[in-house]
Amino acid sequence: MEQKNAMNTSPRPAATAAKAEAQSSGGASLFSVLVIILAFIVSIVVYKFVLGDPSHFQGGNNENNPNPGDYLGVVYKGGFIVPVLMTMLLCVITFSIERMLTIAKAKGTKGIESFVRTVRQKLNSNDINGALVACDQQKGSVANVVKAGLLKYNEMGRDRTMATDQKILAIQKEIEESTALELPMLEKNLVIISTLASIATLVGLLGTVFGMIRAFAALAQAGTPDAVALANGISEALINTALGIGTSALAIVAYNYFTSKIDELTYSIDEAGFSIIQTFAAQHGNTTATQTV
Repeated sequence: MEQKNAMNTSPRPAATAAKAEAQSSGGASLFSVLVIILAFIVSIVVYKFVLGDPSHFQGGNNENNPNPGDYLGVVYKGGFIVPVLMTMLLCVITFSIERMLTIAKAKGTKGIESFVRTVRQKLNSNDINGALVACDQQKGSVANVVKAGLLKYNEMGRDRTMATDQKILAIQKEIEESTALELPMLEKNLVIISTLASIATLVGLLGTVFGMIRAFAALAQAGTPDAVALANGISEALINTALGIGTSALAIVAYNYFTSKIDELTYSIDEAGFSIIQTFAAQHGNTTATQTV
C-alpha cells in the first residue's frame, strides 16, 4: 500500500517542476521581447533628439555637416543603421546585468566552495539534517540541487526493498533531473548575447558600406572634388563599424564570462553530487554487506 502511494505521488513534484519551468521560460521570453522593444524605442529617441539636435551641426540644421570636433553629430550622420546598433548595445548591457544578477542569486548567500565544503563535512559525519540546514541557509540553484539529492538520500536510506545499486542510481537520477531543471534558468538570454556578438560587426559593416555608397554618390553629383565633404562622409560611414565592433567585443566578453561562471556552478553541483553518492555507497553498502554476513 505504501509503495502504491509512493508511486502515485512521485510524478507530482516532477510535473510541478515542469510547469514552473514552462512558466519561467514564458516569462523570460516576454522579458527578452520587452527589453528589445524598449531598447529600440530608447535608441530612436536618443538618435532623433540627442544626436540629431541642431546644436551639433553647422547652421543649426542637422542636414548640414556636423560641427568640427562634435562627435555626437558625426554619429548621427552614420545613418539609419546607428539606432539598430545602439539597440544591440543596450540589449547587450541589459542582458549582461540581468545574467549577472541571476547567476549571483544562483550562487546563494555564501561562497560556493565554502558551501560544498560544508556539505561534504556534514556527509562525512553522517549529519544529513545538518547538510539540509546548510542548503536552506545557502539557497540558490546549487543548494536546490544538493537539497534534492539529500532528500532522496534520506528516502533511499529508509527504503528496505531496493538494492544498494538501485538506490544509488535513484539518487544520481534525482540529482541529474534537478540539475536539468536549474541549468536552463542560468543559460537563458545567453543565446541573445552570443547572437549579438556575431551579427553586431556585420551590421556595422553594412552601415559603413551604405555610408560609403552615399558619400561617393554625393561626391559624384557635386562634380568637383571636395576633400572636406569626402572626409566627413568617410568618417560618418566608419562610425557604424566602430559601433558594431565595440558592441560585438562587449558581447563576446560578457558571453565568455557568464559561460565560465555557469561552468563553475555546474562543477560545484557535480562535486557535491559525487560526495552524496559516494557517502551513500560507503555507508549503506557496508551496512548491506554486514547484514548479509
